[in-house]
Amino acid sequence: MNQYPLWKNLLILIALVVGLIYTLPNFYGEAPAVQVQPLRTGIQADAALLQRVDDSLKAAGLNPEAMSLDASSVKVRFTDTDSQMKAKDVLQAKLGGDYVVALNLLSRSPQWLTSIGALPMYLGLDLRGGVHFLLQVDMKGALDKSLEAATGDIRGALREQNISYSGVTRDGNQLTVHFLDAAARSQGEAEIGKRFTIFSMNDREQDGEFLLVIGLKPEELKRIQEAALQQNLVTLRNRVNELGVAEPVIQQQGADRIVVQLPGVQDTAQAKDILGRTATLEVRLVDEEHQYVEGSALPFGSDMFRESNGTPLLVKKAVIFTGERLNDAQPGFDQNNQPAVNLSLDGVGARKFKEVTRANVGKRMAIILFEKGRGEIITAPVIREEIGGGRVQITGNMSTAEAQSTALLLRAGALAAPMEIVEERTVGPSLGADNIDRGFHSTWIGFAAIAIFMIIYYLLFGVVSVLALGANLLLLVALLSVLQATLTLPGMAGIALTLGMAIDANVLINERIREELRNGNTPQASIHAGYDHAFATILDSNVTTFIAGIALFMFGSGPVRGFAVVLCLGILTSMFSAVLVSRAMVNLIYGRRARLSKVAIG
Repeated sequence: MNQYPLWKNLLILIALVVGLIYTLPNFYGEAPAVQVQPLRTGIQADAALLQRVDDSLKAAGLNPEAMSLDASSVKVRFTDTDSQMKAKDVLQAKLGGDYVVALNLLSRSPQWLTSIGALPMYLGLDLRGGVHFLLQVDMKGALDKSLEAATGDIRGALREQNISYSGVTRDGNQLTVHFLDAAARSQGEAEIGKRFTIFSMNDREQDGEFLLVIGLKPEELKRIQEAALQQNLVTLRNRVNELGVAEPVIQQQGADRIVVQLPGVQDTAQAKDILGRTATLEVRLVDEEHQYVEGSALPFGSDMFRESNGTPLLVKKAVIFTGERLNDAQPGFDQNNQPAVNLSLDGVGARKFKEVTRANVGKRMAIILFEKGRGEIITAPVIREEIGGGRVQITGNMSTAEAQSTALLLRAGALAAPMEIVEERTVGPSLGADNIDRGFHSTWIGFAAIAIFMIIYYLLFGVVSVLALGANLLLLVALLSVLQATLTLPGMAGIALTLGMAIDANVLINERIREELRNGNTPQASIHAGYDHAFATILDSNVTTFIAGIALFMFGSGPVRGFAVVLCLGILTSMFSAVLVSRAMVNLIYGRRARLSKVAIG
């Protein structure tokens, strides 16, 4: 009557063993580490970089605990923070400005656990320590940038149609185009209205001049501000990837602010530096009239940049167009099936590119990527023919990964508007460790109190309930680790709440068994009826709580969502442990005894 088939017992055992394995990484803790990542797209994180890092550390007398190489960086783990800080200084000095060296924290989990994907839970800022920034987006700067671009577009449109005008001036958020006569103004107004639907225009006459006052429409002003905020969000997410931060928080707050939380980052200055980085593109003509000589003065009107292989090349200072004229950048392949980056230009960029390529057939044109104020020539092809249509392809000696990285930087590498840090907080690792200790102590104290009560009140069935509660905690932590969820203080509160709710299911089962015994049923029949009849009540109560958890997750944010995730996962594990695990143990204890006269249930 009260026996599970062998396959069900094995299934429960396998679930508990797997849960134990995926919970283990959380007990090894974290070690101070240094992360080395190439700063430029033309440099790879490879075995050669790993060897350079190893040689540099050995020369400085530093013995790391472990070193590893992944797809984008080299990570070096140390036993103490003093070695970590010294290693950062040594590596930054040895490797130079081509690499970013950041402080971080890495798990001490054994390699065999990592190889099967058993990783510790991510810890939030309040538990792991790290930095918190509140950034204010300069919306005036975004509007200024748009108006400056609009000024150039208007001048280009009027020149292209040979419409006479004496100048374009700006006053606040309005542009004023000066014409010499009313006919030219009418032509200009018609041309600008045809090309640019984002402007509102008014005629005016002043001091003998015929003026056309142009302003951005209210909906366009709103669109510019929203687009600036969204582009800055995407850019910051891309920049934060270089720090190797586990589960960073980058989200909008209000109409013009962005919150950035970087758990585990210890170097505030490095984090500021990374967040302030931009990447953009410039297209210029190569200076073919002069030859660059190392150490000599640069020719007037030219700059020197290096290609990805280090070869110097002179290019003219005049910029044909910048990354602001890009509509999109996607990785792809050229006609020879080699990695390339496909660019899509806006209307103005397409016209400029067509004019320049028509006038400079047979000459070289350099495409320069700027990161952190430093320019590198991605490619410098020869212009074979006029290129129209706004479609440009960058080819060169690049890998598929470099093409993807370059496209990513060009799509969202530049900040659409300046930002200022208006609030900065640093949570030290010691404070985070103290929060963890307090959270664990409160959980274990609650667990112990529940265990004592259950054992005293329900005797052997109380012991079974406590063991099932321990299995529930084990499976919950394993699930959080497998999903790589971020655990915060509210999440730890969710774990404590889950324990209380999970034991409630066992109380319902035990009380139902007691009731069946009082009604005169045999012990075996009472155990069977107790589990079967209590299941519907347990399911109903958990479903209603699960719905509330889903609502918290959907409509909450930040810590509230973290609490909701733990709560919902805890409901699933408590259903499994309270019903299946506890019944399996009761079956093993009492199930094989046909003539059972009594049970130890208090």
